[in-house]
Amino acid sequence: MSIQSLYQQKKTSAADAVRQVQNGDTIVVPTGVGEPPALLTALSEQRRDFRGVEVVQILPLRKYGYFDPETAEHVRHTAYFYGGASRPGGQEGWIDFIPNYFSEIPALIKRDLIPANVVFSMASPMDEHGYFSLSLGADYTMAAVGKARAIVLEVNPNVPFANGDCHVHISQVAALVESDEPVLEVGLPKIGPVQEAIGKYVAELIPNGATLQIGYGGIPDAVVMQLTDKHDLGVHTEMVGDGIMTLVEAGVVTNRKKNYHPGKMLATFALGSKKLYQFMHRNPALEMHPVDFTNDPYLAGQNDNLHAINATMQIDLLGQCGSESLGFKPYSGTGGQADFVRAANRSNGGKAFIVLPSTAKENSISRIVPTLSAGTHVTTSKNDINYVVTEYGVAQLRGKSAKQRAAALIGIAHPDFRGELREAAKKMNLA
Repeated sequence: MSIQSLYQQKKTSAADAVRQVQNGDTIVVPTGVGEPPALLTALSEQRRDFRGVEVVQILPLRKYGYFDPETAEHVRHTAYFYGGASRPGGQEGWIDFIPNYFSEIPALIKRDLIPANVVFSMASPMDEHGYFSLSLGADYTMAAVGKARAIVLEVNPNVPFANGDCHVHISQVAALVESDEPVLEVGLPKIGPVQEAIGKYVAELIPNGATLQIGYGGIPDAVVMQLTDKHDLGVHTEMVGDGIMTLVEAGVVTNRKKNYHPGKMLATFALGSKKLYQFMHRNPALEMHPVDFTNDPYLAGQNDNLHAINATMQIDLLGQCGSESLGFKPYSGTGGQADFVRAANRSNGGKAFIVLPSTAKENSISRIVPTLSAGTHVTTSKNDINYVVTEYGVAQLRGKSAKQRAAALIGIAHPDFRGELREAAKKMNLA
């Protein structure tokens, strides 16, 4: 049978495609904009027909009907990482989460520690060889493709066909639906003077020829904006976004100085604008790979001069970072922060930056604290931390004693809180 005949045979409506799901199944959905809206809407509409179905995902972006505590016994969401749609349920307790390092989710799936019965994913149109590209989220989804009983694709002409290890053949697909809705666009975060000041400190420490990992957020994007005078930067990251695309268009990112996969940008998911998705389409300089390749600290750390930039919400005087919860209340997840901090620490010439404004709630709360708030989930440990940057400067902590760390962090705290931090440090024998 020809690939076109196979395609037509497997094409169906979203309502019918959802019937590939059985009671008790776990459905794996890609990160962010890789989520298939037609399929997940159909699942929501039919959710009361199922029992014990679980949808697992990093960073859901739309609040589908199954985000509903009253029907959680039918279809429930379980988070690898909370987003705006799942955060309220996580904080209220009717959405659960699986602690993880982003780089290790594929291994958890392959070893059957996390089930993967069905895959729902956005996909590019099929090429002449019968392949679809899961370009928007190769992440853990490719591992699930290898384990799932049923792979169901939402094929959309607005999804780019990217290079890399992100392809599924028509013979692997149980059902597919067609959609031509625009891929969800995610705008750049707001950048103010605090973010600009932090970005300036970080940019000054990034040399020409460095390889970048850039997380999502206002501060990482503020760093990107101040790199336009650099030369021959490379990219090995988890997320490709508009900031990286802007540096490529400015001629700043060439990937020529990379010693690991020279000439290529590597990423595992995309989050940005329509222009970004068009930029990704058959771009020979970009490859999308599973997250156990992009985020593995050993592999990513083979890049010399790897500079990793990630944000946190709170840091204590020993350097422990709480980047994913507000006390015991979950807010996001570990994601790839710990992966890339460790990768940059391994890298010859690498630097791992943790960035944060010095205060929160209109300067009423210090984000640099004696000890993390009770119940805070520690994301980056005191043993892994290196550079910490606020709008007041840079504290380099790796190799420093506990007392030296406390002094350095107090030195970049907001001036209004330095006195009480010094007093707390004395009481903790850190001064």
